[in-house]
Amino acid sequence: VQLVESGGGLVQPGGSLRLSCTASGFTFSSQIMSWVRQAPGKEFEWVSAIFGGGERTYYADSVKGRFTVSRDNAKNTMYLQLNSLKTEDTAMYYCQNPGGYWGQGTQVTVS
Repeated sequence: VQLVESGGGLVQPGGSLRLSCTASGFTFSSQIMSWVRQAPGKEFEWVSAIFGGGERTYYADSVKGRFTVSRDNAKNTMYLQLNSLKTEDTAMYYCQNPGGYWGQGTQVTVS
């Protein structure tokens, strides 16, 4: 199993980014996938999840209305669109599968 995140970067408050998570080694289309984040000095925070077919999505209250999760099962890729970014969104963002596998993370810095 491999999960590879990308798309992070430095952005000003109010800006946008799109994160990607490309998966391999398991049946991606049948798995609920999640995004979690860890801000400096803080615990991990669950951010969002999406059902295998994309039919249901879930968000933490802290990002609801600003972030949008989606997936393209043909590409084995999940996305997280981050809009209206705030300084408190600064964190390492990870994708996660139900088997407990994580990627290496992608850094988002809002400053």
